[in-house]
Amino acid sequence: MTTLPIAAAQYPIGRFADFAAWHAHITDWVAGAAGQGARLLLFPEYGALELASLLPEDLQQDLGRQIAALQDLHEDFVACFSELAARHGVHIVAPSLPVAVGNGVRNRAYLLSPNGAVGFQEKRQMTRFEREVWNIHGGDELKVFDIAVNGGEPLRLGIAICYDIEFPLIAHAMAAAGADLILAPSCTDTMAGANRVQVGARARALENQVYVAVSPTVGLAEWSLAVDVNVGWGSVLAPPDRGFPDDGTIACGALSQPGWVHAELDFAALRANRDHAEVFTARDWPDQALPSLDVKAVAL
Repeated sequence: MTTLPIAAAQYPIGRFADFAAWHAHITDWVAGAAGQGARLLLFPEYGALELASLLPEDLQQDLGRQIAALQDLHEDFVACFSELAARHGVHIVAPSLPVAVGNGVRNRAYLLSPNGAVGFQEKRQMTRFEREVWNIHGGDELKVFDIAVNGGEPLRLGIAICYDIEFPLIAHAMAAAGADLILAPSCTDTMAGANRVQVGARARALENQVYVAVSPTVGLAEWSLAVDVNVGWGSVLAPPDRGFPDDGTIACGALSQPGWVHAELDFAALRANRDHAEVFTARDWPDQALPSLDVKAVAL
C-alpha cells in the first residue's frame, strides 16, 4: 500500500430521540465518507457523549451517574461501528467514550476493522476537567495498530487522544515502534484549546516525520454538561519539508463547520521525505537521552 484515502470528521454533537435515530445518523455519516472514497475514517474525542441525550433528564444533568448509565449502551455502540466498518470495507476510529474499567473510568477510542477485528487505545494524559471533575483515569498501555488496506501491505498507526498529542514522548514512542500515521481525535471548547491540539499535531508530524490527522467535535450542544461548547477544525498534516506543503498542511477544514476533511496520504512520499528532507528530525532524535515508553503492537 502506497496511498490511503482518509477522512477526519468535524463532528457536531447531536441530540436523539432513541438509539435507532442515533444509529441512522451515524450510518449516514459513515456512508458519506466512504462514498467519497475514504478507507480510514476518524471520529473525534467524546463524540459518543451525544448518547447521553438518550438518558432520562435527571441523568443528563449528573455527570457521574451519566457515565455509569452510558455503560449500558457500550456494546451496542461498538457493534454499530463494527457493522459499518464491515459493510463499507473501511477502518473506523469511533468517537471516544468513557468506559468503566475495574473501579475506574477511562477515555477509550475504538478502532474497528472491516474484517471484524476490534482494537482500542485509551487516553494517557488527563486534562484538568477529566481528572478533577469526572475522575477519569489515564490508560496504562500505548499501542500501535497494523491495518491492511485494499489488500496491500499493512499500515502501522497510533492514536493519541486530544491532550496526548501535546506530549512529544507519546507520539515519539508510537513512531519509534513503526507508526507512519498518528490519529488525534479531539474535543476542545475554546480557540486556545483547539490551537493547542493543532500546534501539538504539527509538532509531532515535524519531530517524527509522520502524518498526523486531527478530528474535532464542533458546534453547540447546550443540553450537555460535558460537551456543550465545541470549537475546532480538522486537519491532515505532514512534515513541512521536501515533498510536502511548506506549512505541512495537506488538508484543513473550516473552523467549527460540520463535515468531513478528506486527504490522500502518500506513504512513498513520506519515505522519500525521511531519506531526502532538508532535516532528518526523526533520525536525529537522541533516543538514548530520553526515557522510553513501552508500546504494544496489535494486528487487526
